[in-house]
Amino acid sequence: MFEEGQLYSPVRQDAEGNFVVELGSDHPGVADPHYRQRRNAIAAAAARWQLGEPLPVVEYTDEEHAVWRTVCRELEPLHRELACNEFLAAQRQLGLTREYIPQLSEVSALVSAYTGFTYFPAAGLVPLREFYGSLADGTFHSTQYIRHHSVPLYTPEPDVIHEVIGHGNGLASDRFATLYRAAGEAARRVESEQALEFISKVFWFSLEFGVLHEDGRVKAYGAGLLSSYGEIQQIAQADLRPLDIARMGTQTYDITHYQPILFCADGLAEVEDIVGDFFTTATDDSIAAFLQPVG
Repeated sequence: MFEEGQLYSPVRQDAEGNFVVELGSDHPGVADPHYRQRRNAIAAAAARWQLGEPLPVVEYTDEEHAVWRTVCRELEPLHRELACNEFLAAQRQLGLTREYIPQLSEVSALVSAYTGFTYFPAAGLVPLREFYGSLADGTFHSTQYIRHHSVPLYTPEPDVIHEVIGHGNGLASDRFATLYRAAGEAARRVESEQALEFISKVFWFSLEFGVLHEDGRVKAYGAGLLSSYGEIQQIAQADLRPLDIARMGTQTYDITHYQPILFCADGLAEVEDIVGDFFTTATDDSIAAFLQPVG
């Protein structure tokens, strides 16, 4: 799970050792004590999980399953229209249920069968180096909570819908999984925090919010777009720019608003050629060169 998202709802332990998710004052669930209790319990289960143990099981409520069904129903026609072909093929292949929230163990088993990627539970903030570095091992850290039922088509932070519908379907594709692994290897290769942040931004503007030209249209391949009912429909209004690693790695962004700038590739092969090559060859020195002022 991304550091940027966790800055919104950090997880802490109180004096008694209980895990507490700190929701922002404008979070849809901040005034709902039942929702806050659920968030705390789900975070605690993930925090106490140990490698080698079965993944935590979340007993989702009927209300939570209904949110999943609503989002799946509303995203389906948008995916047909605006998702790239590689994502759609991986989605059909994976065959995730749209009737209920699948357990993380179920998602992990399905994805692993195709690309070897497995899911680990995340209680809260996963440090950038650990999150990205684990991608090199075919591991994806994921939340398990779901957004508040009052606004099923909106979330201010990554939830299980983002992690599973956005990333899980993509991770069932060999082509996307190769890019994820390359990003992880790049994160492992660099030493400076500046270089790591640069890699994370390239990842953000590609595997999170990347778009490409396909079949005469602009299509989404980034998980952040593919899991967002509202944002995927804003692609046409965005300032579309060609792939440019130097700009992608230094472009600022605000996670609380739709992304006004998107980097658009001329097909998935160009993503693999430009972004994939960057991840494969990135070093502290090569990234420092990208950061040098022109002229």
